[in-house]
Amino acid sequence: MTHQPGRPIYHCSLVSDWRSAQAAGEYTISYRGRTLADEGFVHASFAEQVPGVLQRFYADLTEPLCLLRIDPDLVGADVVPENLMGGTELFPHIYGPVPVSAVTDVEVLVRTSDGWNRPARG
Repeated sequence: MTHQPGRPIYHCSLVSDWRSAQAAGEYTISYRGRTLADEGFVHASFAEQVPGVLQRFYADLTEPLCLLRIDPDLVGADVVPENLMGGTELFPHIYGPVPVSAVTDVEVLVRTSDGWNRPARG
């Protein structure tokens, strides 16, 4: 199964990693200091999965985070929904670097007493 065309995917990133990617032209961090070369893919989420990912995998971080909205049709690499953890939920995995041009929006996340959250939209 591959991604659904037109359905964006998301990646939680340290702001510093995103800035480095902008300078390099591509994003190659898989997850929390692990690279695409280390993991073989870049972890991503569908929109409804983002809150759980932030709570489960990023709650302890204090360094500024941002959320990258990625158009999988612009990535130029395979995007495959997979479950590698034995559960029932499928998460999109990107099997190549993410060109910065495939990132269509960047939200700086807000740290509150209950963890990382997307900013309120007014």
